[in-house]
Order: sequence, then C-alpha cells, then structure tokens
Amino acid sequence: MAIDRVKTYFKQYNMDNKIQEFAVSSATVELAAAALHCEPQRIAKTLSFMVDGHAVLVVTAGDTKIDNAKYKAQFGTKAKMLSPQEVETLVGHAVGGVCPFAVNEGIEVYLDVSLKRFETVFPACGSSNSAIELTIAELEQYSGHIGWIDVCKG
Repeated sequence: MAIDRVKTYFKQYNMDNKIQEFAVSSATVELAAAALHCEPQRIAKTLSFMVDGHAVLVVTAGDTKIDNAKYKAQFGTKAKMLSPQEVETLVGHAVGGVCPFAVNEGIEVYLDVSLKRFETVFPACGSSNSAIELTIAELEQYSGHIGWIDVCKG
C-alpha cells in the first residue's frame, strides 16, 4: 500500500511517528479538515496533471482552485488532470491519498504560493485516511519539489 511507502520514506528522517491515521476518511479537503479539526485551507491538497506526456503534482492550499491562465503561463499547456487510474499508475498513490512523498520515479512536484500563508499544513500520506502536519520548510524538504509556482486563483 502507498501509506507503507510513505511511512518508510519518512522513517529515514525519523518523521514516520508524525503520520496520523484516522478511523474516518480524509479523502477530500472537507473530510481531512474534519478529521484533523483544522481549517480546510490548511489542508495541502496534491493535484495531479499531465504535462508534455508526464505526470506533474501541484500542492496547493485547500481553499484554492487552479487558475487556468496562470497554469497555462506556467506550463505552456491547458490544465489536464489525470484520471483516477492514471494517478495510481503514474504517481503511485490513489486519489484521496495523493501526496508529494514516496511517489514514482520521474514525477515533478511543485508547491503553490497559496501555502506560504500558513506556518504548518497537512498533506495526505498515501491513503484516504492519513495526514502529516509539516511546517512549510519541512514540506519543501520532504516533497522534493522543483520550485514554488503561482497557479491558483486568489
């Protein structure tokens, strides 16, 4: 399971004990916020896109939506989200648990500036009932991101 890959990934940094698993689903921003008792905007949602024939992940704040003009300016193409089957095959995590940790080889990860307004955020950890609280610096470190981008509305 993908959660086990994420746990193994975080174990090398002695961070695996920070992963939270819930008895309820955290598969959507709203469900994750309820499970974590936090504001929905602090959920770091990971969106999966196809760019030039390869999968790209964009981690954004929970209260944002992709701005098509900004996305096209950044990536030179229209935003095309992966299907649930493509996500699992190409990224290595199923929809509801997609995160920027322990992903398949060759996946590019970007962080959206919408996250910078928070001290800590909660990305998923490879399953539809998991999350980890990370500072923005920790998210930068553990996500293996290529860079910060601005592709969201607001």
